[in-house]
Amino acid sequence: MSVLPKQPLSNLLTPLRVLLPIIIFISFSHDSSALASSSLTRRKEEAEALLRWKDSFDNSTQMLLPSWTLLPSHNSSTSSSNNPCKWDGITCNEPGSVTHINITSSGLRGTLECLNFLSFPDLVSLELSNNSFYGTIPPHISNLSKLTHLDLSLNRLSGNIPSEMCLLMSLQYLYLDENENEINGSIPREMGNLHSRMELHLPKNNLVGSIPASIGNLTNLVLMNLGVNNLSGRIPSEVGNLTKLTYLDLSINQFSGHIPPVLGNLNNLTTLFLCVNQLSGHIPPEIGKLTSLPNLVLFTNKLSGSIPTEIYNLTFLGGFLVAENFLSGYLPQNICANGALEQLAVHENNFFGPIPKSLENCTNLVRVQMHRNQLEGNMSKDFGIYPRLKYINLSYNKLYGELSNNWGQSKSLTSLRISNNRLSGTIPHDLGKANKLEVLDLSENHLVGNIPKELGALNLLFLLKLNNNKLSGNIPTEVGKLSSLSQLNLAANNLSGSLPKQLAQCSKLTDLNLSMNRFWGSITPQIANIRSLNNLDLSHNLLTGKLPWELGYLHYLALLNLSHNFLSASIPSTYSEMLSLTSVDISYNNLEGPLPNNKAFSRAQIVALEHNRGLCGNNTGLQACLSLLSKRPGGKMSLRAAILITVSLLGTLFLLYIIAGIYCVGFKKGRKIDDEPRDAENENMFVIWSYDGKIAHQNIVEATEAFNSRYSIGEGGCGRVYRAELPNGQVVAVKKLHQSEDGIVANLKAFNSEITALTEVRHLNIVKLYGFCSHARYSYLVYEFLEGGSLRKILSSEVKAMELDWIRRVKVVRGVARALSYMHHDCSPPVIHRDISSNNILLDLDNEAHVSDFGTARILKPNSSNCTSYAGTFGYSAPELAYTTGVNEKCDVYSFEMLALEVIMGRHPGNFISSISSSSSSSTVSHQITLKEVLDQRLSPPRGRVTEEVLSIAKIAFACLNARQQSSPTMRQVSHKVSTRRPPLSEPLDVITLGQLLDITTLTL
Repeated sequence: MSVLPKQPLSNLLTPLRVLLPIIIFISFSHDSSALASSSLTRRKEEAEALLRWKDSFDNSTQMLLPSWTLLPSHNSSTSSSNNPCKWDGITCNEPGSVTHINITSSGLRGTLECLNFLSFPDLVSLELSNNSFYGTIPPHISNLSKLTHLDLSLNRLSGNIPSEMCLLMSLQYLYLDENENEINGSIPREMGNLHSRMELHLPKNNLVGSIPASIGNLTNLVLMNLGVNNLSGRIPSEVGNLTKLTYLDLSINQFSGHIPPVLGNLNNLTTLFLCVNQLSGHIPPEIGKLTSLPNLVLFTNKLSGSIPTEIYNLTFLGGFLVAENFLSGYLPQNICANGALEQLAVHENNFFGPIPKSLENCTNLVRVQMHRNQLEGNMSKDFGIYPRLKYINLSYNKLYGELSNNWGQSKSLTSLRISNNRLSGTIPHDLGKANKLEVLDLSENHLVGNIPKELGALNLLFLLKLNNNKLSGNIPTEVGKLSSLSQLNLAANNLSGSLPKQLAQCSKLTDLNLSMNRFWGSITPQIANIRSLNNLDLSHNLLTGKLPWELGYLHYLALLNLSHNFLSASIPSTYSEMLSLTSVDISYNNLEGPLPNNKAFSRAQIVALEHNRGLCGNNTGLQACLSLLSKRPGGKMSLRAAILITVSLLGTLFLLYIIAGIYCVGFKKGRKIDDEPRDAENENMFVIWSYDGKIAHQNIVEATEAFNSRYSIGEGGCGRVYRAELPNGQVVAVKKLHQSEDGIVANLKAFNSEITALTEVRHLNIVKLYGFCSHARYSYLVYEFLEGGSLRKILSSEVKAMELDWIRRVKVVRGVARALSYMHHDCSPPVIHRDISSNNILLDLDNEAHVSDFGTARILKPNSSNCTSYAGTFGYSAPELAYTTGVNEKCDVYSFEMLALEVIMGRHPGNFISSISSSSSSSTVSHQITLKEVLDQRLSPPRGRVTEEVLSIAKIAFACLNARQQSSPTMRQVSHKVSTRRPPLSEPLDVITLGQLLDITTLTL
């Protein structure tokens, strides 16, 4: 046997070294080819799935994704277009599979039903926020097994949160916030199965029920925001297990019970919002363990007891917000020991004792609200100089002492309210140095001395209330320099002298009250130059002479009180032109002659006209004017005329006795009929009410004691409104129409219009008409009772206006817009209201707005000119529409925009709009005034998402008012605009000027 020669090992390996790269290359090429083929298949499948989804969008929005398209494959130049990884909003991994879909703020409208989630096995992020996606969240979203980031916020999705979503075990970020309050149902208990490090955003929806106890399993949860929903029940103690939580927001819900002490375990917490709920009991001392907490936000609950001393452990506390509770005891004296405190809101509680001494040197303070407590102490000692302080309200306490000059050194101060206390001494002259001051309210104190002329330097001041003090001397002429002044109240002092002509320079005044002083001389006619005046009260003074005829040009004036003076002669005929006037009092003067031909005068109560020399005219409490009767040269009436009058009066009196006798007999018979047994007392009376409505009618008469004035809750031009509680407990509002002496409804046309309009419309934001009665003795309409009252009364009340915060105000504007959009576009034929004003917007307990008073409404009839006489409230009607006879939707559009401005400004704009518009061309005034300056200063500036919503309302209002009415948008467009969520602001409110808003001459809708 031959033996092969022995070879070195290196020689044997040489062939392998040559073949191995070839083998590896062939294997790699085969795998790469397979991977490439798989990748192309996956890419095609994902592209087709995305295109099918796009095709399901509303036609008008499909064009907003132009890059999402497939072109013929033979065109090599379009190969990148066929690759979804190159499409807008799509990101892929290295093999080419879609991992991210981000089409936020693209204006898209469609559903999620047609998106095949199985086609995207590698998807880790789906971001669709700020679009108009609607419909439900499909359960098959659970197929996205790798999904870590899901953002469906700011859309119009509805329905429940599907429990299948809780199978997304990799989910780290879930955003479902602000979906037009359409996401409802409860939080799935399966939510506790998610164990990843997670952020949970579910605010501003309509979630109900309680927080499931399983939420305590989310031990890796770092953020949970459930604010602004309808969640209820107790806060589960299992929340104490979420020790990694840094942000917890449960505000604006219906949570009840005590605050769980286990919240003290959340030692990483930097944000805790429990405000606006129904929480009760004491503040647990365990809250003091949250040493990293910068803000304690517990306001608007039912908490009681004193503040625990453990609060002193919150050494980084910048905000202490416990207002609107039932808390009592002393305020923590060291609340600002470390100097970090910026916001202190303890108002509307039962705190007593001194103001914390630590506040004296708390130089970081920005906003202080301590009003409506029982605090006491010396005002001259307890406060220092605050360079950052913008707002302070100490009203309705028991504070005494003199005002310090330090307030004038607080250079950032915009609002100083210390009314209804026991302050004495004089008003510091140095207050004139606080040149950013916009609100100064020192009313209801014991201040003496003159009004400092230095206050004339406060050219930003729009509210000055010094009423109910002991001030003396003249009104300084420098008051005319207050060019921004809207409200001036100096009533109930010892002021004297003549009314200064310089008042006329305050051209933006809407409310002027100088009553109960000792002003003498004649009423200066220059007051008529203040065309924006809504309320003028000069009563209880020593004014003499004739009434200035120029006052008749105050076309926006609603209240005029000149009573208890020594005015003489007749009332000028120009006062007939004051069409906005609703309340007048000229009693206790020496006036004579005929009343103006004006509803406010003709319908005034006799007490508002009595004790004058010889008034006559069209008022039931006065004699008719005898101007047609002949008079003798000496001024005495002729004998023949006297005999005619005497015979007429005796005949009328005799006729009245006969009518009264007939009425009494008929009334007794009617009572017998009405006393028949009633079977329906436990039912809703108005479901079965017919035109005569015997049972319901008698119930209403009994409930109001035959319309006794003590059940009255308001009065309008057509009638008086009563509150009636029926036997079954149902409360209704009854508007009894004014009737003439012959029993006929004084304004039958308005009565019929209201019935016709309200039987045609049914909408959440329109007041419900339950029924009506047309009867010789009583004619009335019956509506649902809305406890919130009118928007006008709310905005005119300091307390109620502050309760109507920015979130609620945005809700009011949206509600009115929805109602008008429904009337104009969803009713056939359309219904035009024609008198939209804050007086005709009623709120329920949930601050939902309801349009009311359809007495001037018109139904637009096809093939008709739709012409009618003018209707509406001055100040809410477009100038170019007020003098035309045609009726169209633009009447309501303009009124809505004025209303929207009134809601965000807190007062009627008056002539403010026209003055700003006229100055915008010169880029002076309008470009110097910021939007923040005109917002209601009684509220703190809007923050977060609501800031964008307020800006959106302002933009729409200014743009529409600046445009010609023929080109103004429809209410459907406006409703859509105010309901659309906005991207975050690019600049703050104190930078955006009115000039910028007025430059928007067209509204893109």
